[in-house]
Amino acid sequence: MTGFGSADGDVGSGRVSVEVRSVNHRYFSPSIKLPSVLVPWEGEVREALKRGVTRGHVTLSARFEPQEESVTSLPIDEHRFASYVAQLRRLQEQHGLADTLDVGTILRMPELFTGRDREELTSDAGAQLSGIVDRAVEALLGMRSAEGARLVQFLDERLALVVAALDRVATRAPARVVEQRDRLRLAVRELTDGVALDEQRVAQEIALLADRLDVQEELSRFRAHIAAFREALNAAQPDGVGKRRGFLLQEMLREANTTGSKGNDAAIVADVLQIKEELERIREQVENLE
Repeated sequence: MTGFGSADGDVGSGRVSVEVRSVNHRYFSPSIKLPSVLVPWEGEVREALKRGVTRGHVTLSARFEPQEESVTSLPIDEHRFASYVAQLRRLQEQHGLADTLDVGTILRMPELFTGRDREELTSDAGAQLSGIVDRAVEALLGMRSAEGARLVQFLDERLALVVAALDRVATRAPARVVEQRDRLRLAVRELTDGVALDEQRVAQEIALLADRLDVQEELSRFRAHIAAFREALNAAQPDGVGKRRGFLLQEMLREANTTGSKGNDAAIVADVLQIKEELERIREQVENLE
């Protein structure tokens, strides 16, 4: 599922801003981008993501900005500073940019502070960073939850159309059996042309025909699958629910195919086609639902 969340806070001698984005993915697939000063705590960041997100391709990016009062106490790589200045001056001249370069701009460039930036982040930095990630993930989950509610509503609407089609099939099926029975009796009379019939034999054939056309078992199983699917949609715990929904959709499709084959009737086949179309729409969205 898609979502976005952000949070910021103090970490050691600086301030960290974290942004988390997620898009649909079958499994949990994290991508973490940290500035070098935060890299030692990548493991903690990954664990914080896993605690909140179970599925999706999740991208986390963080920025670290030293606080002004601590900047002067951090050793600066003067060679790198001079290199940044030279590069920026050259770009200004090359592109005709205004000459507004200041020290603050240079100090925000990466890898400028050396040595002690790691020391400033060795006490509670991991816990502080994890807390910020937790808040960003919480915001992301809020957005994903809202999207999930909309998806569940969509799936309920599609299931309602499936149930309506099943009701029409259930109403049509008995009439279809009666029509086929009467058609069989008429065909037998025409073929025998007045010859005495073995009524018991005819009754047996009619019973076999009725059994072949009966779809009540398929409809009953289909309705049971729908009830189980709705239960899975409202399950509090997502673990394994995605696989269960996929399995139930496969079983519903199986029952729909059998119903259409046994029904052998234009009206029933039309409803079965609509059911299969709705099941395909449901399948496409279920893959996005956690």
